[in-house]
Amino acid sequence: MAMEFEKRLRDRDAWSIGDGCSAERVLGLLSTKTVFLVVRECFYGTTRFEDFVARIGTSAPAVSRALKQLESAEVVARVPYQEPGRRARDEYRLTEAGEDLLPVFLSLMQWGDKHLQEGRPPLEFIETGTGRTMGVTVTAEPVPQTTSDRIEIRLNPARRRD
Repeated sequence: MAMEFEKRLRDRDAWSIGDGCSAERVLGLLSTKTVFLVVRECFYGTTRFEDFVARIGTSAPAVSRALKQLESAEVVARVPYQEPGRRARDEYRLTEAGEDLLPVFLSLMQWGDKHLQEGRPPLEFIETGTGRTMGVTVTAEPVPQTTSDRIEIRLNPARRRD
């Protein structure tokens, strides 16, 4: 099963989009596990550098590179903060472009839940207020979008304890 090309595009050898492929560009941006896990942590509410390092479980230089890459692509933005008696520092927050990665993030989680977790996903993503399970689907109809601040993450009660 595959998508169908319009007639003028069916001869795949006659055309190429080269480096103009959006999927290729996204994969270039999210090219490392660390970069993608930084995005995950942003959705989970992590904002401070040392928390990214601890929660991702990788080196500070790797997290620094990932944050710089995401910042230059305008996926995250630095926001200054200062705790009383401490020097000013930066937090990292998703921009609008970063928030637009929510369906990408949830799609990958949904696929992993189905195909890599033996039917036992560790987390559930629930719409705040309605209690409905969040999911991603391909549709031709315009549907209302949900932002990350309208999603509650819960442990899946059906996950068997090992």
